Amino acid sequence: MSKEKAKTEKKDEDVAWLDDHGRQFGHFIDNKWTIPENRKTYNTICPSTGEILASTVQGEKEDVDLAVSAARRAFESWSKASGHYRARILYSIARHVQKHMRLLSVIESLDNGKPIRESRDSDIPTVIRHLYHHAGWAQLMDMEMANWKPIGVVGAIVPWNFPLMLLTWKICPALAMGNTVVLKPATYTRLSALLFGEICAEAGLPPGVFNVVTGAGSVGSMLATHPDVDKVGFTGSTEVGQLLRRATAGTGKKLSLELGGKSPVIVFESADLDSAVEGVVDAIWFNQGQVCSAGSRLLLQESIYDDFVQRVKSRMSHLRLGHCLDKTIDMGAVVDESQLKSIEELVQSARLEGAQVYQMNAGIPKKGLYYPPTLITGVQTVSRVVVEEIFGPVVVVLPFRTAKEAIELGNNTKFGLAGSVWTENVSLGLEVALSLKAGSIWINCHNLFDAAAGFGGYRQSGYGRDGGKEGLYEYVRPRWEGRPAVHSSPVDFKKFGDTIPSRPTFENVDIAQLLIDGIMLPTIDRTYKMYYGGSQQRPDAPYSRPIVSPSGKVIGHVGEGNRKDIRNAVEAAHKAAPGWGKRASHNRAQIVLYLAENLELRRQEFIGRLILMTGCTEEVAKQEVDLSIQRLFHWGAYADKYGGTVQETTLYGATVKVHDPVGVIAIVCPDDHPLLAFVSLLAPAIVRANCIVIIPSQKHPLLALDLYQVFDTSDLPGGVINIVTGDQDHLTKYLTEHQDVQSVWYFGSAQGSAFVEYTSAENVKRTWVNYGQSRDWTKPDQGQGEEFLYHSIQVKNIWIPMGDIYAN
Repeated sequence: MSKEKAKTEKKDEDVAWLDDHGRQFGHFIDNKWTIPENRKTYNTICPSTGEILASTVQGEKEDVDLAVSAARRAFESWSKASGHYRARILYSIARHVQKHMRLLSVIESLDNGKPIRESRDSDIPTVIRHLYHHAGWAQLMDMEMANWKPIGVVGAIVPWNFPLMLLTWKICPALAMGNTVVLKPATYTRLSALLFGEICAEAGLPPGVFNVVTGAGSVGSMLATHPDVDKVGFTGSTEVGQLLRRATAGTGKKLSLELGGKSPVIVFESADLDSAVEGVVDAIWFNQGQVCSAGSRLLLQESIYDDFVQRVKSRMSHLRLGHCLDKTIDMGAVVDESQLKSIEELVQSARLEGAQVYQMNAGIPKKGLYYPPTLITGVQTVSRVVVEEIFGPVVVVLPFRTAKEAIELGNNTKFGLAGSVWTENVSLGLEVALSLKAGSIWINCHNLFDAAAGFGGYRQSGYGRDGGKEGLYEYVRPRWEGRPAVHSSPVDFKKFGDTIPSRPTFENVDIAQLLIDGIMLPTIDRTYKMYYGGSQQRPDAPYSRPIVSPSGKVIGHVGEGNRKDIRNAVEAAHKAAPGWGKRASHNRAQIVLYLAENLELRRQEFIGRLILMTGCTEEVAKQEVDLSIQRLFHWGAYADKYGGTVQETTLYGATVKVHDPVGVIAIVCPDDHPLLAFVSLLAPAIVRANCIVIIPSQKHPLLALDLYQVFDTSDLPGGVINIVTGDQDHLTKYLTEHQDVQSVWYFGSAQGSAFVEYTSAENVKRTWVNYGQSRDWTKPDQGQGEEFLYHSIQVKNIWIPMGDIYAN
């Protein structure tokens, strides 16, 4: 065999699979090929050569209905099967993928354009690893996820950059937890998904458990909005993720989004520079830069800036571009002509802004969709190429002086998916890693992935995780909870929350009196104010809302909050957040327990207030106050017991999972159990180092305002808890629209839930809503379940490799 032939992966015997199907493919539904009549077709093209690989079907609504129906039927038996049975099936699929590893690698590279070396040595092994890992979770579900149950039918929508790998990131946890799946692969890259469907059937996966429907982007929308789909798992662009959030708002569907990124590669003067140069190659030119976690922002300490740039340029001269099946290349072709044009347009914008663009144009094949490795210097922090995701083999370079400046530059983005830190100073590396707002941080490495460590983002990089135990929660719901029965009437999102301030009240006013020196005197009028920044605050607008007892008597007035009150409260929360987050978890626990202590000192007062406000019996009021004290103890105990763990990945080193706070959480409380629900929601949020803006019960807010004296006497720092009263939906509108609120927990109407989910798409904030359905706050599983912790944290995985003493 000639050397030229030896360096290229043989494809004839592998593309025989395409020929077996006449190079024409339909959908794969119910373990059968389905080729519906009168459908348009789409030609899948190899980016390396432009040759047509196969023709696939453009699905329509009837095809989505057919696949979802098959998945719904299969769910009835698959969800009830034992964890051991599901583990055996996933194990069998893993074994069969190993048997067809070469075929999958070749099809993946031909379909996507990526080097065969990456498909063979990275993508497919990661696929296999996820299947084996989640077979284990299926086996352990009854023990490790005892309080959770499967959701139902999952609609999975995956992109074209890692067609097969990202497919398994969705379906492995879904199947392990007892769900069934309908997959919509990317338009450009459909073949490996269809091949995987065949392999699953061969491995014994029951019909209907995994189905593949191909088509244009509209098919993804049909799948996501299908009334019988319970969960949507999406990986792709932030813009499409926002569309999906709006399309599914108020429907009760669970949604996880793994979106775009603009990840920093931070290189300190203390780094091993030669290793860091190779790290840059892995960070940005892996898969032609078509990686959501690509290290597209290179931040260099000033003292090494010029030297490091020259080293990178020298290394660029050795990168080889070529056909995807050439085993000696470093980069393949870009997936599609439209993507190539997008990259070219962004790089040209840098030239027009005055940046210096360095490219290695030598050796680029004349045929195929190739773009040269590119390095851009002389940019500003507001340059388009610095701000926008390019999704190509382009890296921009910025200098920094100090570690603080590096952190500020690293976090100066709307995204938060990943990043890497390069230094031989372990203390420096860890502190920077903990300070970066991103879901995966690699120290002295980049783009490492494993099934045992969840991957996902902060901010506009989305929410939810793929992989690890943290990824399982995306495919389950609490065992007590049923499928939301959403019957929401259409919501006018523009008018939602409009309100007219209350008028003065002079009838049915309950004026309390005291006997002093034999004379009946009215009690001193108590003015309830807002509470933010650690002190009582008058409302911005001079309006008050009357609070009425069950007998119809006005028992008090509270401030009518507005946009400015929300603004002030959010600013106070953000001011408090850095200090609260740096406090020792033990200290946060002590403060929460101190709250419980001071609440108990005023137990009788709060019992009386509950009776007055709600008309409940003394026994019910005692139960609510006592349960509120217990809840504070419960969540105080979790302050130092839910910080993370060490993940058992395949890395030779340590992969540390850290439970970061979400940030500023807006909480809108229900009317039922006004004290217990208030405490049950605020306590888990603050013990996990979040700061909150909380809207108490609209009907019964006085209890919450009575608590600010408890806060003041419990060493709670100002700004950690901020209370704004008024019309709940009016305040919810401004909280959800606020760009610097990271999450909204809403327990109100179905219409309000729809508004929160729809509006949250603007900056991809996390949401937790009740769709207008009540829960029993007195029950432990509903009032203090693990879901409260899930919503209070976001997972960051820090990868720390070793190797100074022993080779891996």
